Amino acid sequence: MTSMPELAIQAQQIRKNFGKVVALDGVNLSVPVGQIFGLLGPNGAGKTTMIRVLTTVLRADSGTATVMGRSVSHEAPSVRGLIGLAGQYAALDPNLTGRENLRLVGSLTQISGRVAAQRSDELLERFSLSDAGNRLVRTYSGGMRRRLDLAAALVHRPPVIFLDEPTTGLDPESRVELWAVIKELVADGATILLTTQYMEEADRLADQLAVIDHGAVIAEGTPTELKRRLGSSVIELGFADDATATRAAELLAGTSTEEPHVTGRGVQIKSNEGTKLLTRLLRTLDQGGIEPETLTVHEPSLDDVFLSLTGKPTEDSAPPVEAAGKRGRGAR
Repeated sequence: MTSMPELAIQAQQIRKNFGKVVALDGVNLSVPVGQIFGLLGPNGAGKTTMIRVLTTVLRADSGTATVMGRSVSHEAPSVRGLIGLAGQYAALDPNLTGRENLRLVGSLTQISGRVAAQRSDELLERFSLSDAGNRLVRTYSGGMRRRLDLAAALVHRPPVIFLDEPTTGLDPESRVELWAVIKELVADGATILLTTQYMEEADRLADQLAVIDHGAVIAEGTPTELKRRLGSSVIELGFADDATATRAAELLAGTSTEEPHVTGRGVQIKSNEGTKLLTRLLRTLDQGGIEPETLTVHEPSLDDVFLSLTGKPTEDSAPPVEAAGKRGRGAR
């Protein structure tokens, strides 16, 4: 009897170029069975390319990768039977009903018609879509389409699931609903590799994280470990306009061991000096004739980690999930 591998996904020195553009530059990943692994990075960092390599959609130029011990390059058909994939955009036929979409996926994954029908009904119930199962998908809301797309990735019961920015564009309530489903899948034994630009999502869901930028992994660890790297606090100063913020950052350069980061009208500085640094910053600004409009001090977040590592703020435009209502999970 074949034993279960300890790693659901393993990638070593994966490289992929598109002409002169380096998409992946020696990426290494190790994802234990039964975990949610978050892959973070700005647009164009290589996240989706890595997903496409691991799901056999693209062939790497060099390096090796396995899913549940099977080679992505040499055992692609076998790997495809072990994985489910839900991308940034729902891969559904809008002119079919929800139930018909799921049964079609069952047929494509070579499940018998009887099993596909039974599985479709189970998934519609699990994703709170039973009442909408016989409606055309083009009548579904964005949240309903996302749930159906994830359901489609599960028809053949894959042990490994790839979710490429699955909650992009969803309202806060729909995001919370999908998070709950993702946690349920892992509780049932699945392994999930999740790409996201939503730092709150990564913080709430991921057991382990890797930050990728310019095609290379630049940091790894648990959310807590990554946040600890930034020191005890982050000071944020807000100014009247972008130009004032830039002038303030120039004045504050050298006042701390970490250089200030300009984020539009704001300036962020990491610190483990507490009030000593804050007093020094305000005195320096006062001497330069600049007064901040706002000032906050907070513990590091994954947004701060992202900014520190990539030099860019996250592009997370989603509202905080606290804004979500408390309605049920029924189809809308």
